[in-house]
Amino acid sequence: MINWDLWLLVIFYVILLIIFRIFRNKFEVQWKIFALYKTKWGIKLMDKIAKKWPKTLGILGVISIWVGFIGMVITTGFIIWATYQYLFIPKADVALAPLLPGVSISDKLPVLSFWHWIIAILFVAVIHEASHGIYARLKNVKIKSSGFAFLGPILAAFVEPDEKQLAKKPIKDQLLVFSAGPFSNILQGILIFLVLIFVFIPLASSMTEIKGIVVGEVNNSLAIANSGIEKGHVIEYINGHKINNTEILFSILDDKKPGDVVNVVANGTEYNVTLSPRIEDSNKSRFGITFSSYNLELKDKFKPYAWVHKIVGWLGMLLFWTFNIAVGVGLFNLLPLGPVDGGRMFYAGLTKFTSKEKAMKILSYVSFIILFLILVNMWPFILRLFKFILSPLM
Repeated sequence: MINWDLWLLVIFYVILLIIFRIFRNKFEVQWKIFALYKTKWGIKLMDKIAKKWPKTLGILGVISIWVGFIGMVITTGFIIWATYQYLFIPKADVALAPLLPGVSISDKLPVLSFWHWIIAILFVAVIHEASHGIYARLKNVKIKSSGFAFLGPILAAFVEPDEKQLAKKPIKDQLLVFSAGPFSNILQGILIFLVLIFVFIPLASSMTEIKGIVVGEVNNSLAIANSGIEKGHVIEYINGHKINNTEILFSILDDKKPGDVVNVVANGTEYNVTLSPRIEDSNKSRFGITFSSYNLELKDKFKPYAWVHKIVGWLGMLLFWTFNIAVGVGLFNLLPLGPVDGGRMFYAGLTKFTSKEKAMKILSYVSFIILFLILVNMWPFILRLFKFILSPLM
């Protein structure tokens, strides 16, 4: 089966490479892997916003500094904990992974589509960089340029403040500018989450109904392994009872004993399942299966408008991925790592207690440790990616 999302990603990068080759003289390349296309896009708008709401932005800026340092501690702690899990806890799930369209990063998450990826990345990057620009103008720091960039294959946006002017500003003003991007992404994620919870999920739920539950795993050591029910089957009825939630299933089990046989309808086929004893109480029964999700179908009155449900679902998935990317980008940028926002905040904060030379040395040591932890956590994804790429050849 053709992975169109992955192919669209490849085509997208080929087009970007062609654009880079054609307009090579308009790109500024830094460190051989960072290419910037400099423009004046949005600079006037940033200046206008900064002048229109200075008090509100000032209050939000103070909050962003506190959120930034708290987020730095939490994210660093998460990286350390994730490293411990990977090294010492068997079968730990992927903790860190770059989001690429068409590539599965976890069995618990849907695959990211190309169009959801490109729209979400654009939305998140623009909000992030525009926030830096707005706070730079709020503190009368000149914005030299804006535009889009490539960090290797990673698409990004950027706003370039005058670093010399910014360095002369008080530490608090510097922290306002540095923390603005991550804070805006976290705030963006919260707002999207609220829209999902109070708008899209209720809307989608009102158009669908549960018709069965999907089998996640079957315990091959129990009697159910001989019934014919397999992973992925949708259980619709048990002893004539319609199964539209797990509570009904457990209430049926409470009335049965180990060794009893129940009639199960899954995928339209009848199966006879012998119940097994529970581990914690041998007098109580269990099926010996786990459930991955509910099977949802459109209600009859909405079936003529199935296209509406598809649009709602597509937009809901866009918001879902934008939420994940926004929060992920915001928190990752708060890590005390080199040139990212968290690294600059960490350095600026240290200069209040020690010399710039010592602050830079401390930042270098901390950045090395954080980068090492990130690489350790990325290893499961790298293995998964190799298996994913090589699977069609095996």
